[in-house]
Amino acid sequence: MSKAICIFAGNANPALAAQIAAYLEIPMGRAKVSRFSDGEVFAEVQENVRGVDAYIVQPSSAPVNDTLMELLVMADALKRASAGSITAVMPYYGYARQDRKVAPRTPITAKLVADLITASGVDRVVALDLHSGQIQGFFNLPFDHLYAMPVFLSYLGTKFPTPPVFVSPDAGGVERTRAYAKRCSADLAIIDKRRERANVSEVMHIIGDVKGRVCVLLDDMIDTAGTLTNAATALREAGAKSVMAAATHPVLSGPAIERIKASALEEVVVTDTIPLSDAALATGKFKVLGVARLLGEAIKRIHNGDSVSSLFV
Repeated sequence: MSKAICIFAGNANPALAAQIAAYLEIPMGRAKVSRFSDGEVFAEVQENVRGVDAYIVQPSSAPVNDTLMELLVMADALKRASAGSITAVMPYYGYARQDRKVAPRTPITAKLVADLITASGVDRVVALDLHSGQIQGFFNLPFDHLYAMPVFLSYLGTKFPTPPVFVSPDAGGVERTRAYAKRCSADLAIIDKRRERANVSEVMHIIGDVKGRVCVLLDDMIDTAGTLTNAATALREAGAKSVMAAATHPVLSGPAIERIKASALEEVVVTDTIPLSDAALATGKFKVLGVARLLGEAIKRIHNGDSVSSLFV
């Protein structure tokens, strides 16, 4: 690479950052992110970064406020150390579901987070499978929105002799599910879901033929897993032969792991944007796919001025 590049990591997912650095065949950048006794975040860059293109790999996963603050403080430290450019690589963008006003007198926190990231000195953002694409417009910075579809399809393509039915668990995920179905020349089904309040979902009915078919539920994230497990139950009741799920971000909060363990889902395929807990791995239902190669290739192309969109052609 023509100009110096360095990969730094916060405490959210250092393993993924190390894999990205290994793919790029460069050593990890030396930085320490610690806490004062009262919980304040402190970051120290432990090498010269003057003129260097710095990439901070930090998903804003749980505890979201801590990991987000780590990203902001690291960006500020790099800016004050005269880094040539600072790119926030956010495999998972927290607060993404608060992307619009859903009721009077409520915030648009995804935009607030965008403003905080911009104010910290970040020059570019790279994210993977945003909850909603319009979040890119919250930034007045270059924004590269990557998709985990190639990673999932390379795995699913070896798993089924014939294409499964790709199922969207709600109306909001139809565009994503259609893209998978189109790429595989597969059938599409949609679950009509009515949500009465946050984190509570109710499956109503299924649009599409799933009887006797292998079904793959697709989503961008699994939070409390109510949507996925209710959808899996509905598909089995509708005559589906088997049901599995594929979701990029395993947030897995609250009762998610127990719900998945007791559900009709035979397998849940996720990526390593967020590290899985030991409890999740112990269920035996999770298959983790790596995204380091995808993110590493995107970073290489950004650094060299090559096309990133051609990764998904």
